[in-house]
Amino acid sequence: MTTFDDREKAFENMFAHDQELQFRIQARRNRLLGEWAAVKMGLTPEETDAYAKAVVQADFEEAGDEDVIRKLVGDMTQAGIDIDEAGVRAALDEQQVIARRMFIEAQ
Repeated sequence: MTTFDDREKAFENMFAHDQELQFRIQARRNRLLGEWAAVKMGLTPEETDAYAKAVVQADFEEAGDEDVIRKLVGDMTQAGIDIDEAGVRAALDEQQVIARRMFIEAQ
């Protein structure tokens, strides 16, 4: 029975590791997305750093990406940038690929 227990424990550890990796990739993606938006809005380097952190924090408001998308569309529209939800989603997908690549290359 210990072999079964060992396999179960290994799968649990693998699942936990995968979940942590997904969380880290998503946080990196949100940071990159915040930096992308900050450049579009013409923010200073200090403002860019703060804004990127704010985008990462916005993701904790609700499950999924809708909170981040809403924040970016609202902030960019308020800054006079002509962008819609589809444009932000496209950038989000782009940054997801970059973030995933960064983690794969780091391992």
